[in-house]
Amino acid sequence: GRSKKFIRRVEQVTFSGEHAAKLKQPVIYVTERCVFRRVAEGMALVEIAPGIDLEHDVLAHMDFEPIIDKPALMDARIFQPAVMELEQTLLDIGFAQRLSYDPERNVLFLNFEGLQVRTVEDVERVRTAVEGRCRAIGQRVRVVVNYDGCRIDERILDAWAEMVRYMEENFYTRVTRYTTSAFMRMKLGDALSRREVAPHIYESREDAEWCAGGAELEV
Repeated sequence: GRSKKFIRRVEQVTFSGEHAAKLKQPVIYVTERCVFRRVAEGMALVEIAPGIDLEHDVLAHMDFEPIIDKPALMDARIFQPAVMELEQTLLDIGFAQRLSYDPERNVLFLNFEGLQVRTVEDVERVRTAVEGRCRAIGQRVRVVVNYDGCRIDERILDAWAEMVRYMEENFYTRVTRYTTSAFMRMKLGDALSRREVAPHIYESREDAEWCAGGAELEV
C-alpha cells in the first residue's frame, strides 16, 4: 500500500509487542515481502521473500531499521498459483517430536495422535522415522503407541499392519497401544490380527504403559 505500516509512533495501541515479549509470547508479523519476529531487543527480520530487494523493497518503507541477521528465504510455494501440497510436508515436519525415548525404562513412546495416514508413502515415512530412531537407540525397546485421533485409510490398513509386524520382529521387545476410539481399536486390532500381530490395544495411556512393563490386562 501507499502508507507505511512499520512506523515509530502510532495513534493507538491495541496490542503491545513489547509487553508480549516480556511475557515470552511468540509474536510474528507476516507480510508479502518479509516476516518479522518480535524479540526482546525489538523487531527482527527473520525471513524475506524470493526476489525481494531488502533495501529497496523493505527498509525503504519503514520508519526504523529492524534487527537483521541472515534472514532465511520464505517458502517459494507461497507465491506460486499451484497447489502447495502441504499435506506431505506437515506429516514430516516435527515428526521427530512424536518419538520420545525413556532410557531408564527402555521405552519408546510413539505419539500418532491426530496423524492422518492415507498412502503407502505415508506408511513408509513413518516406518523410516521410527526405524531410524530404533537403530540410533541400538537395542530392542518396549514401545507405547498413542493412536488417539489417528486416521489410517482403509485401503492401506494391511500395509500399515505389515509395517508394524516388521518393526515388532526387528526392533521391539513388546508393544502396547491405546486410543479412546472403540472403532479404531476394533479396526486396527483386526488388521494386526490378520498379520498374526498381537494387538494389545487399550483405552488409556495408563493401561498401555502398565502393560508395557510386562503385566497383562484383559480388554
